[in-house]
Amino acid sequence: MNDVVTYEVSDDAVAWLTIDREEARNALSQAVRDGLWAGFRRFAADDDAAVLVLTGAGEKAFCAGGDLKEMSQNAMQVPPPDFLPYLQRTVRTDKPVIAAVNGVAFAGGFLLAQMCDLVIAAEHATFGITEVRVGRGSPWAAPLPWLVGPRAAMEIMLTGAPLSAARAYELGLVNRVVPAAELRAQAQQLAAGIAANAPLSVRAAKQLVYLSAEHGWSAALDAADELYEPVYLSDDAQEGPRAFKEKRAPRWTGR
Repeated sequence: MNDVVTYEVSDDAVAWLTIDREEARNALSQAVRDGLWAGFRRFAADDDAAVLVLTGAGEKAFCAGGDLKEMSQNAMQVPPPDFLPYLQRTVRTDKPVIAAVNGVAFAGGFLLAQMCDLVIAAEHATFGITEVRVGRGSPWAAPLPWLVGPRAAMEIMLTGAPLSAARAYELGLVNRVVPAAELRAQAQQLAAGIAANAPLSVRAAKQLVYLSAEHGWSAALDAADELYEPVYLSDDAQEGPRAFKEKRAPRWTGR
C-alpha cells in the first residue's frame, strides 16, 4: 500500500481499505488511485479476508471525487480504462464489498459507493454526481437506473444536486443510515455478520444479484441453478444442517 491508502484485516475476517487524504477531502489523486488498485487486488487474493469495507479518513468526506487540480495540470480529456478500479468491471472479486460513507461522496466518490455491494452511511453523508457542473462526464453511472430507478437516476445526473443520506436510503442507494459516531462499529458488525456465513453461499448470492441484472427472467433462473449447484454439493452444505442438529456453530471450510 502507500501513505494515502491503508489496508488492514481484523480478527473476524473483515478487511478495511481507507482513503487517508483527509486534508484534500480524500480526492482521487494518482497516489490514491494507485493505492485503491493495490488494495482491491490485495483483498481479492487475501484468504484471511472475507468481506471488505471501503471508507475515507475523517468525518467530512468519503471521497470528494477526482483531484481537479491534478486533472487540470494534466489536461485530462477522456479518462483511461484503468483510471480508477471499478468493481466487477476493471477489477473483480466474488467476495462482498461494503462502502462506509463518512461524508461527501461526489463524482468519483459516488462511483466508489455505487460500485460496492452494500452501502452504510453516516447521517450527515451526502451523495452527488456533480460532473454536469464542471463539464465532465459520468459514463460509469450506467448501472444507476438499475439501483434507484430511471426517474431518480435522471434527476441525480441532470441536476448535479447533492442527495442527503436519508434521501439516498429512500431511493435504495443506501442500505443503512447511522449516527456518525457509530458508522465504523455498525459497518464492522454488518461485515462480520456476513463473514461468519458460509463463504460459498455468500459468494453465490452476490453473483446471483448481478446475473439477475444481466439476464432476463428465465435465463436468470437457469443461470442461478448452475451457479448454486456447487454450493449444494459442497461439504459446507452438509456442515450447516449438521451443526444445527448438534447445536453448535458451523465450521466452514469453503469446500
